[in-house]
Amino acid sequence: MTRVATPGTIAYSMTKGALNVLTHTLAAALGSRDITVNSVAPGVIETDMNAALTEEHLAAARAASTFKRLGTPDDIADIIAFVASDDARWVTGQYIDATGGAKLGV
Repeated sequence: MTRVATPGTIAYSMTKGALNVLTHTLAAALGSRDITVNSVAPGVIETDMNAALTEEHLAAARAASTFKRLGTPDDIADIIAFVASDDARWVTGQYIDATGGAKLGV
């Protein structure tokens, strides 16, 4: 949502931008304590939040994804599990794009 200007989502988009800056700032502030801070930016995910979207909007979201489908909660949970694990100990201050490769503001 912070890469594309989408009319009607001003407040929502502003909070996403604030989270991006917060991620970088907290990572810098907490790094000396070996604390990592990352954010995950999901695309359109099959959740109740998106249940009100029209079929046209959902079709556009599927078409925008490299995988030609919507994301699932499990897709996002796996990314979060990774960044919360010791395997990601060298990853910090990152905004992780979890849109399935989508580059459009759908």
